[in-house]
Amino acid sequence: MSKHAFVFPGQGAQFSGMGKQLYESSSEAKELFEQANEILGFRISDIMFGGTDEELKETKVTQPAVFLHAYVAFKVLANATPDMVAGHSLGEFTALVANKCLSFEDGLRLVKARAFAMQHACEREPGTMAAILGLDDKVVEDVCNAIEEEVVAANYNCPGQLVISGSVKGVELACEQLKAAGAKRALLLPVGGAFHSPLMIHAEEELVAAIEAATFHTPVCPVYQNVVAHAVHRPADIKMNLIHQLTGPVRWTQCVQAMVADGATQFTECGPGKVLQGLVQKIHREAVVNGLS
Repeated sequence: MSKHAFVFPGQGAQFSGMGKQLYESSSEAKELFEQANEILGFRISDIMFGGTDEELKETKVTQPAVFLHAYVAFKVLANATPDMVAGHSLGEFTALVANKCLSFEDGLRLVKARAFAMQHACEREPGTMAAILGLDDKVVEDVCNAIEEEVVAANYNCPGQLVISGSVKGVELACEQLKAAGAKRALLLPVGGAFHSPLMIHAEEELVAAIEAATFHTPVCPVYQNVVAHAVHRPADIKMNLIHQLTGPVRWTQCVQAMVADGATQFTECGPGKVLQGLVQKIHREAVVNGLS
């Protein structure tokens, strides 16, 4: 039997005007936005609807904004119970609210805590990331493993597209060697830190208390979590994988492959942008993909 997977984007999908149409056309959406304004302690909706790109890039804004838009789109527009869910990095929190493992309130509070934890870690351990195009994953992994500086494979986005993360020196060295190994591009990304690498250990430690304080319920469908890339059902396992997500890789390619192996034929991306729709199509060309925003 074919199954319908709902997927949720991560940081970087934000844009000025995001969610405004939902707010104006749905009383349920408006209620969720106003609830978020109250939980966060500032009117994030005003920044989402009319803020500048710079304002939207602020740590305290970006992650809650993408989470909020994605969940509201799912809640108001999907009108379906998912067979399975997954999220790219930050999007995993939205996925866990969509499958009722977390309440909307707890999900938003965790995203807020995560944003600040990551900001603090970036200030303590400067780092960067780079997109590597046109090489097999194994080649990228081998090059990173051979470098003495801190650098790891961080985001397995789709075949031939892998993001590396680590110290500035480590990433720069890896980029040089990966270009020499035949990479079509090795492009430094405009990010403030080494996300999904061991340099995020302080963020992981800071987030543990917030995750332990949240209530995790048995989900209505499995979540395919970034660090393990297979179906997870048990709340205790979900919590553990969520804690390790900040220092572990986003195995998006493997998550999509696992969902397909478990029967997914249709993928719906909820939230801003179309990045995941494109990645899913590259990972599994036969998939039916669409978006709700």
